[in-house]
Amino acid sequence: MKGKATIPMINICSLQTEENKDKDDLIIERFGAYLERHPNLFIPHRHSFYHIVLFTAGKGFHKIDFEQFAVAEGQIYFMIPGQVHSWAFEGAVDGYVLNFSENFLHTFLANDRYLEQFSFLEGIAGHSVIDLDGAAARQAAQLLQDILAEEQDRALQYRDQQRLKLLELFLCVQRNTALPATGHAARNNDLVMRNFRKLVEQHYRSLKLPKEYAALLYITPNHLNALSNDLLGKPAGEVIRERVLLEAKRLLVNADISISEIAWQLNFADNSYFSKFFKKQAGTTPEAFRKSILEQ
Repeated sequence: MKGKATIPMINICSLQTEENKDKDDLIIERFGAYLERHPNLFIPHRHSFYHIVLFTAGKGFHKIDFEQFAVAEGQIYFMIPGQVHSWAFEGAVDGYVLNFSENFLHTFLANDRYLEQFSFLEGIAGHSVIDLDGAAARQAAQLLQDILAEEQDRALQYRDQQRLKLLELFLCVQRNTALPATGHAARNNDLVMRNFRKLVEQHYRSLKLPKEYAALLYITPNHLNALSNDLLGKPAGEVIRERVLLEAKRLLVNADISISEIAWQLNFADNSYFSKFFKKQAGTTPEAFRKSILEQ
């Protein structure tokens, strides 16, 4: 993306065709056709909508929030609004791509928090790329084909049929990836961790210490740290630092924002402290990271 000063934000309306130009809540098509129509989407970009891709053929890799994943047949990935990603494919690639707005399902569901149960919709790159087994991959492909058929036919209440099929897709993927059922205590601990991650997402700029989040969760810092180590494999402080680092990387892609301004936005005392934090976490300086991204 040499010459780009910032990560472009793609709105769903900018991806519309003549056939779907009156629909700004859901777009679905075969991935090969989608790539042909949008050849510039290989550069790092964000979406203002949810984005799902199921690969049925192809090679190469894609990045989500600067984390790289190899393309594989039967792989499905989910992205929430605001995440950064890019592609680098080798030869022809195909599958299905589905984009939908935040309101597409929220207006359909009585429970506004229903989607929170799906770990692949938490906005964590490592949780959002899933290699489905043969049966699950075929089921996912069929569900996406059904959604595409509804889009093409536009029969009575086709949008509601698409919503039902999309929810069925979420459940299919969840069943393919979920751990065996656990007891009440384990489920409660999982809920605490989900709430912790949500709080980090809301407050990472201003709250940097585990004890601050423990207070919001009404548990002790030691308990929060124990749960984080047990369920996430890392201490609570590392979860917070990783989110701060991710936002720093996103901001560094914008060449018009100075390092000092980024340090201020992320609530660091000064530029020196921010640079030391970044190098310790990322293994490189903010300036070197920015240069490596802008030269791609």
